[in-house]
Order: sequence, then C-alpha cells, then structure tokens
Amino acid sequence: MQRPQKTAQAGCPCEGMLETESNRGACSIALTETERRDGAEDLLERILDRNNLNKAYLKVKRNGGSAGVDGMTVEEMLPYLKEHRGELLNALKSGRYKPQAVRRVEIPKPDGGVRKLGVPTVVDRMIQQAIVQVLQPMYEPLFSDSSYGFRPKRSAHQAISKALEYYEQGYRYVVDLDLAKYFDTVNHAILIGMLREQIKDERVVQLIRKYLRNGVMEHGLISPTREGTPQGGNLSPLLSNIYLTAFDRLLESRGHKFVRYADDCNIYVKSRRAAERVMANCVKFLEGTLKLKVNQTKSQVGSPIRLKFLGFSLYKTGRKAGIRPHQKSIKRFKDKIRELTSRKQARSVEMILKRLKRYTTGWLGYYSIADMESHIKRLNEWIRRRIRQIYWKQWKKIKTKHDNLVRLGINNSKAWEWANSRKAYWRIADSYILHRSLTNEYLASVGYDDILNRYKVLHSNY
Repeated sequence: MQRPQKTAQAGCPCEGMLETESNRGACSIALTETERRDGAEDLLERILDRNNLNKAYLKVKRNGGSAGVDGMTVEEMLPYLKEHRGELLNALKSGRYKPQAVRRVEIPKPDGGVRKLGVPTVVDRMIQQAIVQVLQPMYEPLFSDSSYGFRPKRSAHQAISKALEYYEQGYRYVVDLDLAKYFDTVNHAILIGMLREQIKDERVVQLIRKYLRNGVMEHGLISPTREGTPQGGNLSPLLSNIYLTAFDRLLESRGHKFVRYADDCNIYVKSRRAAERVMANCVKFLEGTLKLKVNQTKSQVGSPIRLKFLGFSLYKTGRKAGIRPHQKSIKRFKDKIRELTSRKQARSVEMILKRLKRYTTGWLGYYSIADMESHIKRLNEWIRRRIRQIYWKQWKKIKTKHDNLVRLGINNSKAWEWANSRKAYWRIADSYILHRSLTNEYLASVGYDDILNRYKVLHSNY
C-alpha cells in the first residue's frame, strides 16, 4: 500500500520542497492560466455568458427556420435547454461537445442549377449565433470599408451606391469576379490559421473547427466535410468575410477601387487593358493563395451599364448616371408574378392578392433604390390586367358574368353583350368594359396594393 502523501495546509507553502526561496508560495500552473486570462483569452466564457446565450436564443427564435437532423423545432428548443443546460455548458467548456451534422437542403438558383444549404440543429444555431455575437465586434475593425455583405449597418444598397460613385469618378470598366461554389470550397487549414491570428482562446478555435467538420446528412447518410462553410449556419457569413479579408487587403494595397458583397466582387478601373490585367492577377491570388475556384465562364470584364451586380446595373443618360434593376431581375419579377396570378389556380382573388402583396413588398423593399418609375408604372398596369383576367375566368358562366357586370355598374344590354363574348380572356382583360367595372379603385378595395404608389414612397426615402 502506498502511504498517503503529506501535504501542508491549503494555501501555505509546503516545507521540505526542492524550490528556491523566491518561488515559495507561488500558484500552481493551472491556477496561473486561469487567473492570467485576459480579455482575449476568455472568449469561451464570454460566448457562454448567460446574457449572450439568451440573446442568441431570442435571435434564433425570431428567425425561425426548419429543424435540423434531430427534428427539434424552434418551439421545442426552450424546454430542451431548461432540462439540459448544465450538461450542455459543461460539454462546451470541457471541449467534449460535438455538433450534429447539418441537414442538406437544395434550392434552385435563378439562373439554373441548385444552391446547397446546410441546416444545423436549432441548438447548434444558437451556439453559432452566440459565437458570432462575440467575434463580430472583434473583426469589424479589421474588415475592409469596401466589404458590405453580412455586416451590421451595411447593405447591398450601400454597395451599389458606391459602385455608382466609382462610375461617376471615371471608372467605366469593371472586373466582375465570380467564385464557383465559394461557400463549399473554403480551405479549412487556411481559415483556421486566419482565426488563430486574432483568437487567442484555443478552445474557441477548436469549437469552430468542429462546426466546420461536423458533416452533412444527405439522403439519410452523413458525409464528412473537409472543406467549405455550409450556407445556412449562423457562423458561415462571418467566416466567409474573414476568409476574403486577405483578398480585400491585396486590392487595397494596390490602390484598387472595389466593392465586395460576400463572394460577389466588382473591381473598377479606367481602361479595358487595366481590367484584363487586374483579372489575371486576382485569379492568380484567389486560386493560388486562397485555394478557391474562379468561374471563368461567369467572370468577365465589361461596363457596369451592362453587367449585373447584386441584381442591379447602372445607366447613363446624357450627363446623368443612376441605378436601375438589371433586365434579368425584371424578367424574374414578371415570371414570379405570372406564377402568382395564374388563372389556372383554384384560389380566391383575395388570397391571390395577399400572396401578391407579400412578394411585391419584399421586391420593392430591395429594388426601390433604383430609378424605375416608368418600369413600375407599366408593371402596375400589367398586374391589374392579369387580376382582371382572373376575375373573368372565375366568373365562368354567362349568367355569372352578366350579373357581376351589372352589379359593378354596367347597363343590362352591355352586360349581356360582353357576357356572351367569345374573345380570349387576356384580350377581354384589357377591354374598356372591365376597366369600367373592375376599376383601379375596386381592385384596391379588394386588396390590390398599388406598387407604383408604394415605390414612390420608398424611393423618396433614398
């Protein structure tokens, strides 16, 4: 049997120890590490602070979203946290916590193909949000002024306004860089090295590494992730900005005028020759140093008047330059309106108008910075015509058409004449008889939200 070790009273220097007199009474190594942590080394404690976690929980709850691989919904998260709070915090502090795989979701892109999203569990979303809330203020001063994506108090509107400013200064050529599957190709080793430059608490670095490598569940099978920051997680936007900050600094060191919004980057120069040279240098840095892939078919050199950036392009009339929605953006808008106002759907007009208002509200909120009053006026008339077409189709029977026309103020003979018309729905929708019966005021009374009036109000704020 081994004899019990003789130790002195806690807090007093031990006698008979082989140490110099000057070291007597010194703290243990473990205690020193704990007591000497400064603001840069206690990041995990700040992340797991009760107030920070509560703020992260409320943010995730407000955002909503679908469940992850465990099936837990946002509504079920609070009871789970109340029961397992201590266990979760202990696992995070000890480094034993293992994030669950993200659930793969594919959404179609406007220009074809699919965008792969990774949906974390609600608990992992909360932890990621707590990390972002602490790291974002640390990194904000380090980010470039020309970076506008996923940053507080910055927006796509500011980015396109800066592009217009460069154009007015004489930078009439743009290098439009397109990164192929950027969020799926971020190099983990390079990113972790970048994180360690600012994050001195290794526990936080290792927790982020776990989130980068926690795997993806697709068709019931979990595949490991060896690169990329899956879109859909709260942490991914911040990590993407950290990764591309090195590229921003390169452009700044060379004196370039540029605007970057996440992985969309436009560099403005004064000649085509300069643009082609900048394009070659940027591709070399992005593919050679950052190990990313530049989409050579979509990356191009051209005029900001023709090329699309964040859904917008610029225009010039005489001495005036301005912002307008790109033609592809207008086409997508009309395609969506056609879908929402299809006369084949079995919905009431009131329900169709509610769905229409929900979509146009979001679209105008984004594009109202553009000069497009004439476009909106034409679109407004076109949408009303489509609504009138729905009414005419839903009335269907001759007697129903007649009765409704009379109810809306048309005299009896004209109502019978038009009720028996064999003209096509779209043609009758533009006829004077429906303009007199289904007036603009009537459509407004049943729920149509005039997009021209709303655009004027929103655009005046800019």
